[in-house]
Amino acid sequence: MSGHPASGGPHGGSAASRRRSPRDPERTSSRVSAGVVLGALAADIVLVAAFAAIGRASHDSDVWFGLWQTAWPFLAGLGVGWLATLAWRAPLAPVRTGLGVWIATVAGGMLLRAASGQGTALPFVVVASVTLLVALVGWRLIVTLIRRARRRPV
Repeated sequence: MSGHPASGGPHGGSAASRRRSPRDPERTSSRVSAGVVLGALAADIVLVAAFAAIGRASHDSDVWFGLWQTAWPFLAGLGVGWLATLAWRAPLAPVRTGLGVWIATVAGGMLLRAASGQGTALPFVVVASVTLLVALVGWRLIVTLIRRARRRPV
């Protein structure tokens, strides 16, 4: 009888018991607007490109000439991270999305750099890891803290 709709089993229950709480990630994720998703993706792309540009500039390289060569492995890793974490479901989540996107961006970027003959010296891996952690998780953390602060009564 537990599966009967009136019994509240796994396949039924009252409408009230099937409702999800406002904090349920599945419910909130279905309400993420396309603008929020596109904004989060754009922020990630801009931050990864800025990381590559700053890196090129710090080595007295022509920033614009070689920017694509430096950025593409990390942008590809970022794309994999968005797909692997299903980032569009909770694009602002620092842990659920930010950490996964960060790991994929760094790991994918380093693997693709190595495969394409670009450098992956340990100091570069460390700097890239820390910088991208601060960038990709940091902005999400700041947005989350601001949103929580706005919801609190004064």
